[in-house]
Amino acid sequence: MTRFRIVELRRGTARPFGPNGELSAIDKQPVAGAVQVTATGMEGDEQGDPRHHGGPDKALHAYSVAHYPWWQGELPRVAERFRPGAFGENLVVEGVTEGDLCLGDLWQVGEVTLQLSQSRQPCWKLNTRFATTDMARRVQDSGRTGWYFRILTPGELRAPAEARLIERPHPDWPLTRIWDVLYRDTLNMVALRELSTLTGLPERWQSLAQNRLKRREVEDWSRRLNAPGSE
Repeated sequence: MTRFRIVELRRGTARPFGPNGELSAIDKQPVAGAVQVTATGMEGDEQGDPRHHGGPDKALHAYSVAHYPWWQGELPRVAERFRPGAFGENLVVEGVTEGDLCLGDLWQVGEVTLQLSQSRQPCWKLNTRFATTDMARRVQDSGRTGWYFRILTPGELRAPAEARLIERPHPDWPLTRIWDVLYRDTLNMVALRELSTLTGLPERWQSLAQNRLKRREVEDWSRRLNAPGSE
């Protein structure tokens, strides 16, 4: 897969959202016309929890429209919630999913150069968003997580637009393999060692891989997956 389409741009404002009034900007709205993007993200887009969201490694979140029909079938009780923008994505994309993309991919969109930095690690705010107590776990288990881009060359984005692959430094590391190492074959020492040395891997993921290698155990996911007070 060497091309995909960006069909919508979205951005959001941080508002009280969680069970204790935690802030979130997951409710992102369509952007009309062009918008400037910089190393830290889309102009006018906010994050409710800057410690875990946003920043250069998570400048833009993308999600594939191909996943929405699957989620509607998986959770018919809340099927109406599964529509473009529901996962808080900045880029609503079509023609590509996690299996078509590799860590470190460089994509050209007009004057903007994007680098695929990591998969999304789903958090408990998805449970609230979709009125489903284990939604974050379902996203993690499904592999339909979406992904993040760095912005290597800032500039103006508009939708619709075509993204074109210009470099693939790690063809052996599609996001589906990253998902497998993170959440399924979690103590595969050979894979973790290779993952930890990949150029462009975010520092937090390097630490995650190195800690698993050192301790031979998987980190606790409960605080990320479960809403405060739900454990």
